Amino acid sequence: MSIQNTFSNITAPTQFIETNGTRYSYRRFGKSGGVPLLCLQHFTGTLDNWDPAITDPLAAEHDMVLFNSAGVGRSTGEVPDTVGGMADHAFAFVDALGISECDLLGYSLGGMVAQVMARIRPARVRKMVLVATAPRGGQDVMHLDKPIIAAHLSDPSLRGYGVLQKIFFAPTESSQSTGAQFIQRLMQRKEDRDPLAGPAVAGAQIAAFRDWEQFTGERFADLREIRQPTLVMNGVNDVMISVKNSYWLAENLPNAVLLVYPDSGHGSLFQFHEAFTLQVKAFLASSSYSAPY
Repeated sequence: MSIQNTFSNITAPTQFIETNGTRYSYRRFGKSGGVPLLCLQHFTGTLDNWDPAITDPLAAEHDMVLFNSAGVGRSTGEVPDTVGGMADHAFAFVDALGISECDLLGYSLGGMVAQVMARIRPARVRKMVLVATAPRGGQDVMHLDKPIIAAHLSDPSLRGYGVLQKIFFAPTESSQSTGAQFIQRLMQRKEDRDPLAGPAVAGAQIAAFRDWEQFTGERFADLREIRQPTLVMNGVNDVMISVKNSYWLAENLPNAVLLVYPDSGHGSLFQFHEAFTLQVKAFLASSSYSAPY
């Protein structure tokens, strides 16, 4: 349960902690002290899907905590088929580590989990960064049968991380070039890697997306209960979770700032990793962003 003496996800060892019958795998590294930054991963992503160009600069100033939820990577248990179930596992994990307050970096599916965490146990969450994600009741959320996505998923020439380059980045030469660099960075870690997510993980998480698109009562009312300072970020050409969802988040969260990157898609944070990490550091450090209560 210790913070390792490293500032890189390339070298940080995978650790394990068990609570309530589930054994969670995680990596914890970076600057000790201060409020930990809990990183919540995208659809079918594991610890090895975190780009070191993101995690490592943040680790220079923050206690970084990356974890696999139940049934993902080397964590045991079944993958929940609701975002709320995933939030329950995230809280079980931070409780087991003895983390009383944290900041959240929620990417894609992880951003949905972050919203639930901030709403149901607000005292445990100080600030949030929501990247390429959607509110409950959002639209165009991870429909993999869309022709623009399905064509890449069914392409036999795209193996391993290769498909991520196509679906995370815009179809422009500039965006695809940075996507290739992103894939190279993901492969820098050679040992102690997670297994790739299989159909069981994907199926449960897709069910969670479909449930997340549904809502009862007033649309986006849940967002107005979330008072934490929030930085919302996305790429303008996100085909996986439409950028309109980011605008809805910014419009309805009471204390949100919105940044949209040009010439980029779902992986805008990886394409513009230098700007992203600088902006996240400034947001988390600034006293200008504080809860209005």
